[in-house]
Amino acid sequence: MSSPTPSRRLLRWAAAALSSLLLAGCQSPAPRAPAVPLAPPGPPSSVIFIGNSFFYYNNGINNFITPLVRAGNPGAPWRTTMVTISGSGFDWHDVDSYFRPNAIGQYSFDPNNRVVFNKLERLFDVAVLMDCSQCPIHPQLAPVFREYAKKNADSVRRHGARPAFFMSWAYADQPEMTQQLARAYAEAGKEHDAIVIPAGLAFARSIRDRPDINLYAPDKRHPSVAGSYLAACTTYATLFGRSPVGLRATGGLDSDTAAFLQNVAWQTVQSYRGN
Repeated sequence: MSSPTPSRRLLRWAAAALSSLLLAGCQSPAPRAPAVPLAPPGPPSSVIFIGNSFFYYNNGINNFITPLVRAGNPGAPWRTTMVTISGSGFDWHDVDSYFRPNAIGQYSFDPNNRVVFNKLERLFDVAVLMDCSQCPIHPQLAPVFREYAKKNADSVRRHGARPAFFMSWAYADQPEMTQQLARAYAEAGKEHDAIVIPAGLAFARSIRDRPDINLYAPDKRHPSVAGSYLAACTTYATLFGRSPVGLRATGGLDSDTAAFLQNVAWQTVQSYRGN
């Protein structure tokens, strides 16, 4: 057999080299852009609440938690934003868009209603995410909950914030939802290394110990003022790792009711962490 000509040898060498490059490209993924450094653990100075009407009822959970933060951490920097869509689940929100530059959080209003333009090192330290009230346990929507728990947690981390899942509460006439929701949120939190705010368990504890305190609006689903306040106390206790007991921010409730709900929130968070 005759030896290949120099031109044929060159073509064979080029083909082999190309194959090697293509194989290397398949085995070595393209380098990813570095992520924004994750917010350090500890008390947050900025939080975005992403959810639905369970958050925005009674003028918004952020307007209940802000006085608690001011009372418990006087002088500390604090900024909140709430992005809600009525009836929404995890999959309704474009979480990445909430972190776009020069948009959400670009300016705030001080106590005298003056506009303050923020110079932000990080847009938000924590993003609190809540799915629709049935989605995590609904036969058709539970897989969507699990899919978007990952997607949204990944989006939040990519922008340097810590994800927190807000465990919502059972409907007043369907108490069996409590443990079902608790299990779904606990599993998602563990799987995606996210904080879990056990508001649903706080509701159940309050109803068990003081059924005379109504936590629900007339529809038996949305929170009453007391319900929003309990949710805010539980959020404060979880994110700050501090007790709300004794704080003078009472959410407009009488002092006895507020004190009871503060204790419920703290006991629930301590018990949840212990378990």
